[in-house]
Amino acid sequence: MADHRTPSSRRLFLQAGSALAAGAAALALPVRAQSPWPSRPIRIVVPYTAGGFTDQMARLLQAGLQQRLGQPVIVDNKPGANGIIGVDAVAKAAPDGYTFGVFIAAYAANTTLYPKLPYDPKKDLAGVSLMGISPLVAAVALNAPFKTLAELVAYGKSHPGKISYASSGTGSAAHLTSELMRSVTGVDMVHVPYKGASPALADLLGGQVPLFLDPPPNLIQPAKAGKIRLIGVASDKRLAALPDVPTFAEQGYPGLVGSTWAAMLAPAGTPAATEQRMSEEVARIIRSPEVSRRLEETMGTIPEGSTPQECDAFIAAETAKWARVIRSAGVTLD
Repeated sequence: MADHRTPSSRRLFLQAGSALAAGAAALALPVRAQSPWPSRPIRIVVPYTAGGFTDQMARLLQAGLQQRLGQPVIVDNKPGANGIIGVDAVAKAAPDGYTFGVFIAAYAANTTLYPKLPYDPKKDLAGVSLMGISPLVAAVALNAPFKTLAELVAYGKSHPGKISYASSGTGSAAHLTSELMRSVTGVDMVHVPYKGASPALADLLGGQVPLFLDPPPNLIQPAKAGKIRLIGVASDKRLAALPDVPTFAEQGYPGLVGSTWAAMLAPAGTPAATEQRMSEEVARIIRSPEVSRRLEETMGTIPEGSTPQECDAFIAAETAKWARVIRSAGVTLD
């Protein structure tokens, strides 16, 4: 059939069609951008070696998150520089809801220990949920010349500088609580930093280092197997997982209290709705009867679960607290 429209009317028709097509395309864009989260695998960065407290806490979430979110959850261990390498990887990741990090107390301490960090903790990262708090426990090698806290103090004072202690890294909760122990007991001890808890524990088990303060998850099984001795808990009360291990306060050192914690963070700018959803899912998993029981009874960890705002407030308070400890103990990176 012939087209009887004039050239001008045909131009108007084509222009109108183009406008309608452009409008339809514009309307379609937000629909594509708002695809349900998550629609692909999620990565959780752990800034320490596999097997340590941080890694265990991340993997505790892994199965539950996969089930609840319907996508694979990958734990990505990026150890080094007291957690800074892994934290920086999260800080510089795209804020699209597919990268998160599980960090511990060292994250707060690093703000004071390191004058120049490759990231800004106040601007580049945002809290998602506080997961758990774990008081540190003092473990002693079987070949150490002391079997109790009283014997350690007596030996240390008669052999100044002869006791070395392991830590999972300079500025870690293990390091700072050990320095607090040194200050409170008056025992001169030598710091031996490791790149994570696993190699530190390996040397404790092998008798290369006599003392190591660490969260309970790494120490409970070796202690039950008779491979190490646990001589004190840096808490105001005994742990359900270790009912026979006295607190330092019970042994005459009430000021010797120290713990680490695990918290999930995300790159700043992650969509608020995504952050909130992840926060709620983490809290549900942590507070579930099965996981709570495992945390308390087998890992010596107090289950938490918080809002993003509560997580940020907790980390700000921890940053201030560890700054006071670092300055008071004179901890440096040397």
